[in-house]
Amino acid sequence: MTDYEALIAQADALTNGVPHRIANLANVSALIFDTLEDLNWAGFYLLEGETLVLGPFQGKPACIEIPVSRGVCGAAVREERSQLVPDVHAFSGHIACDSASRSELVVPLRKDGNVFGVLDLDSPSLARFTEADRDGMERLCRTIEQYL
Repeated sequence: MTDYEALIAQADALTNGVPHRIANLANVSALIFDTLEDLNWAGFYLLEGETLVLGPFQGKPACIEIPVSRGVCGAAVREERSQLVPDVHAFSGHIACDSASRSELVVPLRKDGNVFGVLDLDSPSLARFTEADRDGMERLCRTIEQYL
């Protein structure tokens, strides 16, 4: 089980006072990928108009652009809420950037109340992510948003 208090404290320490958005996202994606078990991808997509564009990540090469109208990441932006998907193959409109991914957790990032990107976590295991993971990652995102 992930110690989210420690993870959030580490993410805060890495980003607090650092005025470089891309560097902060790169370090946080590396921290998450190194800390959480059973991930095959951890990273960020940043919103440009109606498209999410690949940002810093850890894992295999990924989709460069994701329309807000499609996929789990798009749903997180459209609905302005986290998406916890136990089986991505059962999710209508899922985009398979990595065919090994089986479950996904996506958390919107906000600035001044508006979504500007998402944190995307993928796992090769079905139902890898729990409500505790959703809560922990939402708290992590709220912590780092102030530095982005």
